[in-house]
Amino acid sequence: MVQLTIDDKQVEVPEGTTVLRAAEMAGIHIPTLCDHKELTPYGGCRLCIVDVQGFRVPIASCTLPVNNGMVVKTQTESLRKSRNFILSMFFSERNHFCPFCQVSGGDCELQNAAYHEEMTHWPIEPGWNNFVVDTTHPYFVLDNNRCILCRRCVRACAEITGNFTLSVAERGAASMIVADADGLLGESSCVKCGACVQVCPTGALIDRTSAYQGLDQNMTEIKSICVGCSVGCGIKIIVRDNRVVRIEGDWDGVVNRGAMCEHGRYHPMTEQRTRISSPLMRKNGQLQPVSWDEALGAVADKLKPLAGNAHNGVAAIASTRLPAKALSMFRELFVDGLKSDLVTSTEEGMTTAAVAALADKTGAFEGKLDLLKNADVVMALGANIAKTHMVAGFMVKRARPRGIRLVSVNPKSEDMDELANISLKNKPGSDLALIEGLKAIIVKEGLGRTPLVIQNPEKVIADAVRETGLELSELSDAARMLAHGVSPVILYGKGITAQRDAHLIESLLGLATLIGAVDKERVGLLSMKGEANSVAAAQLHLDGQFKLNGQQAIYAAIGDDYVSKGLAERLANAPYLVVQAAYESSLTEKADVVLPVTIWSEQEGHYVSMDGRVQKAEKAVAAPEGVRENSDVLAEVAMRMNMPVSTDWKKSIHARKSSVVLS
Repeated sequence: MVQLTIDDKQVEVPEGTTVLRAAEMAGIHIPTLCDHKELTPYGGCRLCIVDVQGFRVPIASCTLPVNNGMVVKTQTESLRKSRNFILSMFFSERNHFCPFCQVSGGDCELQNAAYHEEMTHWPIEPGWNNFVVDTTHPYFVLDNNRCILCRRCVRACAEITGNFTLSVAERGAASMIVADADGLLGESSCVKCGACVQVCPTGALIDRTSAYQGLDQNMTEIKSICVGCSVGCGIKIIVRDNRVVRIEGDWDGVVNRGAMCEHGRYHPMTEQRTRISSPLMRKNGQLQPVSWDEALGAVADKLKPLAGNAHNGVAAIASTRLPAKALSMFRELFVDGLKSDLVTSTEEGMTTAAVAALADKTGAFEGKLDLLKNADVVMALGANIAKTHMVAGFMVKRARPRGIRLVSVNPKSEDMDELANISLKNKPGSDLALIEGLKAIIVKEGLGRTPLVIQNPEKVIADAVRETGLELSELSDAARMLAHGVSPVILYGKGITAQRDAHLIESLLGLATLIGAVDKERVGLLSMKGEANSVAAAQLHLDGQFKLNGQQAIYAAIGDDYVSKGLAERLANAPYLVVQAAYESSLTEKADVVLPVTIWSEQEGHYVSMDGRVQKAEKAVAAPEGVRENSDVLAEVAMRMNMPVSTDWKKSIHARKSSVVLS
């Protein structure tokens, strides 16, 4: 620990802390503009200057490490004059028409800094600019006229997302933020994560979905988690008048540290589907609004007589976006209560069944996503992390400057291919041969971290070359890169798990152990799973295939999920169909009874991330009148059939061995 004095206050902080962060820990405010706690200190704006005993001139506190015995002053008269001058330069350089700006009035850090320094005007004549406003992006607008060139957006794009889309072009007063080679944002390599907008301290980057809908001081902030996929990112839901105004990344989020993707930040804000606001029943061939009592009574009357009739009874399918409590009640109702032999989830175990089957024998064998932060070699098999689990992809992409090496294995072309050091395009269905071939090469060349005996490795390698369609040199280069890694991590996705082969997963675990990705100290093997509660569904054995075989009734608990074309086609001729859903779809059109339920922001519940974190999503807004929560609907259906269900979802989740340690 290091001891120093700031404004006559004794402060003790860890070694390596900057003076700015030390002051924050002591509750002392130092104004900043270019600084952000999740970005590397930059020292560009100079607003955070302080006087340090022994230093000839004021120095930026954001880049100055603390030293034992250091004496710092943050609020001297000379510093106040310097900060006023710095702010005057900022205001005069661009077109800061505060009354017309979206963030003016408390949300603009530039304006707030000026008020904090008691500025009412600036004495320097503005150098008016006429930068073209870029409105080509679907989610936000770039206005360089309001930019202060703090480069937060550029640094966020590189350090948080790893995309390196934004940069600064030109020099001096003509400097401006540009995308790629000075192109338009809407036509650039931008991945639409929105990190640049969230860190912008002025109105230079304006969010289209929340612009001019009120100041932060009039909003309510609710910390929750994203249910867009199984990564489990921490988010902040910004609410006003019972309406979600915007979604931001939570800088304190244990998984993402503020990073978000398009699916989590913007897709919920641009939802175009039509809500269902009242229970519906088919009468005379048409769906008509009815009371909850009539709808629930009809469902119970139809399903209860079918109880215990395994093949001609009830089939049930639930979305993996449902909270754990709802999934647990769903399983108990249809498996334990109605004795159905066809109860599963909409993913049908494509991302989890083979993984869970191996876990049943071995227990937990997968690790945490955090290991990507320090990995030096990553192999991704059948996992397009640039599209399906983007924040995990960001962790890999932003590590490029420190020299991370990527091996991509996928028969299909994917976005990560251009970033990969080695891209293996093996024949579909040859993944097992490829993995065995990699292991054989490592063993043959004596590069393994653990002992492994392979009989006739030359034959295994030759078989791998033949079955995968790859060159021996390609396989050898990949094997050596993996074996030489100090902190290797293996990620695998649906391209592997959809084959439903536990032996394939076991072979992959063997490879991970051989290269040191899995040992007593670390577990660098992880499957990407699917939607938000894929792991919870697998723990509840909701991972079988949905193959109808004469069932007389089907219950589909869709929640706010999308209905796939395949599921809609399979249920098109269902004898009796109950759909529990929030939105109209091709499935609700065919239903005999529709039960309207809440969406993600209208319900609380627990979700298990891909690496086993059990996290709670909070309710942010009230549901429309006539809409009920998913678990409440299931509990009511069960009660009407005298089959009450338990609310102890935790016990159910932990009853099965998991591939990841649940925490």
